[in-house]
Amino acid sequence: MAQLFGSNNKNGLTRELIEALFPMFEEASAGAIAVDRESRITWINSSYSQLLGLKDQAAAIGRPVRQVIPETRMPEVVETGKPLLLDIMEYQQQQLVVTRLPYYDEAGEIEGAVAFVLYDDLQPLTPLVSKYRSLHKDLAAARKALAKKARSTRYSLGDFVGASPGALEVKRRARLAAGREMAVLLLGETGTGKEVLAQAIHSVSRRSDKAFVGVNVAAIPENLLEAEFFGVAPGAYTGADRKMREGKFQLANGGTLFLDEVGDMPLPLQAKLLRVLQEGEVEPLGSNKVIPVDVRVIAATSRNLEAMIADGSFRSDLYYRLNVLEIPIPPLRDRLADLGLLCETLLWEVSEGLDMRAEIADAGVAALASYNWPGNIRELRNVLERALTMSEEGGVLDADAIFKVLPLSSEGSIARAAPRPVKLLADILAKAEAQAIEDALVATRGNRTKAAKLLGISRSVLYEKLARMS
Repeated sequence: MAQLFGSNNKNGLTRELIEALFPMFEEASAGAIAVDRESRITWINSSYSQLLGLKDQAAAIGRPVRQVIPETRMPEVVETGKPLLLDIMEYQQQQLVVTRLPYYDEAGEIEGAVAFVLYDDLQPLTPLVSKYRSLHKDLAAARKALAKKARSTRYSLGDFVGASPGALEVKRRARLAAGREMAVLLLGETGTGKEVLAQAIHSVSRRSDKAFVGVNVAAIPENLLEAEFFGVAPGAYTGADRKMREGKFQLANGGTLFLDEVGDMPLPLQAKLLRVLQEGEVEPLGSNKVIPVDVRVIAATSRNLEAMIADGSFRSDLYYRLNVLEIPIPPLRDRLADLGLLCETLLWEVSEGLDMRAEIADAGVAALASYNWPGNIRELRNVLERALTMSEEGGVLDADAIFKVLPLSSEGSIARAAPRPVKLLADILAKAEAQAIEDALVATRGNRTKAAKLLGISRSVLYEKLARMS
């Protein structure tokens, strides 16, 4: 630890937290590394050196981390002070799951960062990652006890929780989108986290210091959509303001405009939106003056746009303009491996609002996995909140607590999967034994002596078992 943090005493809440969690993270990892505030390597363990193929572990000390690991995002953590939990890093055709954590000096300045390459089995780290995420948010909120910018984002990529193959692919594409100025189309069912992902892409893009403006197309009356998008000139209609009312494009100028449920946009507005995207200028309602805008558009929908193009309800040219990079977000039922991590994260958030603490047992997670989640993560949060409320004093949510609040079925949604029938253990063992004996006899062409040897039992025992089976 002295090599990692230097000889000073513990400095700051985050550093204390790092030191407390470090042994557990390292034990559960396939490699660990630390850098200083200049992103130079200060320490690397032998397992990470072997993973990277370093012949001389000591020679890496003092080198800029990107000279050793070109794909690393450690400099970003040092620069921003934001952790990257359960992130992915591609290294020599490998996809590594990495957690990176910053630490600070006593003056609150970034002192460096540590990173851990995690094994595939992340379940032992679930409570640690969730606790760190919660405490780091508290610390960040305390340090930023200033008024939030009116159009800032709440979410980063770390808030898209999950380490299943589907979740990691979403994060990979989101990082690709963040590094480029392309239009992005997010596809996913309601409640899968499309707005979280849109904000996360903006927060790590070059527009992160500019406005993020979100608008739900389905929530705005059709006759008001044009004014909402493009603004209204003074006196454009009876009752209109005497000064210019800016639309969403003007508010998002220089930043990102998130169009949620873009599939609900009427055809006339689709044509006007296409023109704005092509020309980079808007014309407010009631005005003959065009206003240049520089906006990066991220669109999202839960509808099948290709089917809508086929039936003429969505313009193909707008679809191709919006869908430069497509990011399908899998439904929760297709990434049940993330349930444990999601539950820990959501329970921290929910229990804080209810002023109680709670955990979920493995049996509780298994109970959740028996349901098909038509409402996805939004529904999962609701179920956990109801279970926690019903438990009154919090504690550990077991299978019974979950089943009390888990919907059995609902109109238009998929009902909970029927439980598999439970068989007597003796029957299961007898069936497995009979199958093993049959396989051994087939393999030895009926030679019982050889079959007994294959099974690891004596010939007399085999005869006894055959007699019971007859």
